[in-house]
Amino acid sequence: MDILDLFKKGGPAMWPLLALSILSLSVIFERLWFWLRILNQEKQIVERILDAAQTDWGTARELAKRRTDRPIGRFLYAPLRFLKNDPETFRLALEATAEDELAEMRRGEKMLEAVIALAPLLGLLGTVLGLIRSLGDLRIGDLGTEATANVPAGIGQALISTAFGLIVATSTLVFYRLFQGLVVNQIKIFHKAGNELELLYRLSPPNYTEVTPDPLALPQSIFRDSQDSANSQRRKGRGRLTETPEPPPESDLPEPTDS
Repeated sequence: MDILDLFKKGGPAMWPLLALSILSLSVIFERLWFWLRILNQEKQIVERILDAAQTDWGTARELAKRRTDRPIGRFLYAPLRFLKNDPETFRLALEATAEDELAEMRRGEKMLEAVIALAPLLGLLGTVLGLIRSLGDLRIGDLGTEATANVPAGIGQALISTAFGLIVATSTLVFYRLFQGLVVNQIKIFHKAGNELELLYRLSPPNYTEVTPDPLALPQSIFRDSQDSANSQRRKGRGRLTETPEPPPESDLPEPTDS
């Protein structure tokens, strides 16, 4: 039987089931591409960064910075980008970055859950509507006559939507469980790599320092000259304010007149 013919016989519930199947396929293909990219050489990246951290934190920092296009690289680079030797800050950076990366890995799970829940229900709804259509005009007196010859065929057509809904839900559930297993595996990798990096940090904290020149800083000679001139101006102004006027001589005062 032609697939298009089956789709038409499935009834009106086939259209929302088709939309759910397209949504499920789009999410599945996007997640497959995402996992194929991040799982490539992930183990080698972790080993190289941890090996470099045992001898030179600066090299480990650069290696992690080059791998920030991957979740594991961003996770390991997050605490290394800070120059402050603070174990608490180190741990907080690891935990915050791990939460963000794991949330990105779980993207699309809610859509797949919705498809798994709605597809069987829509299929069952299509079957019920098909049965109502097939048995709506059937009377008790017509049983065993030619009027009921097409009833089994109508019931079979009504079950098409249920079968289609179960196929969509089952195939979506398989990939949903696969993606969940990959997320659990990433949690283990992040936990192990983060603990090893933090242990190396506590045993031998990095001592690299980077001094960023201040573009607004003035040369010392210019700053010293400007400071001396400002101090001299302040001293002059202070001298004017504290200077008290001398009283006029007595000869210059007017003599009192007798009234």
